[in-house]
Amino acid sequence: MRRWTSLVLALLIGVPLAFAGELAGVEMADQVTVGDSQLTLNGMGLRKKAIFKVYVAGLYLEETTQDPAAIMSSDGPKRVVMHFLTGKATKKKMDAAWQEGFEANSPGQYASLSGQVTKFADFFGDMKDGDRIELTVTPGQGTTATLNGTAVGTIEGDAFGRALLAVWLGDHPPSEDFKNGLLGK
Repeated sequence: MRRWTSLVLALLIGVPLAFAGELAGVEMADQVTVGDSQLTLNGMGLRKKAIFKVYVAGLYLEETTQDPAAIMSSDGPKRVVMHFLTGKATKKKMDAAWQEGFEANSPGQYASLSGQVTKFADFFGDMKDGDRIELTVTPGQGTTATLNGTAVGTIEGDAFGRALLAVWLGDHPPSEDFKNGLLGK
């Protein structure tokens, strides 16, 4: 009987180690591997639009920090994971949200990035409940996107990757609560 109790206790203690975060019913792993780097979950945020929960995002970094400027300027890989909670995130709405986010947070660079923003938005169609986007920003290489585990494209250049991170971490994020969640605040 003691063995079973010990086993159950060990499993219960071990389960939280597998998942570092849970938000709105979405669990995210404590760490992910990108190339040769081990990234740690920095924080999670819930993107809402009116009363609808659109997606939960998790931000993974080599070293956790609450400093957006340090995140965007670091020379290590970064990953944002978006787990969708609705089927109301249509391509049209997502395209508009991407454009708005880039324009608001990188206004001085938007003209030079607009073609890349359009190409990036075209990687995705209508999002369904349960869909998962992973965006990996690797300085010196570019930003790679996957949808439900399948690579859908890469945008070359560091400027795009910094601007993408600014969509969530810049001066005009979807909401301050969302930004603070990603920053682990």
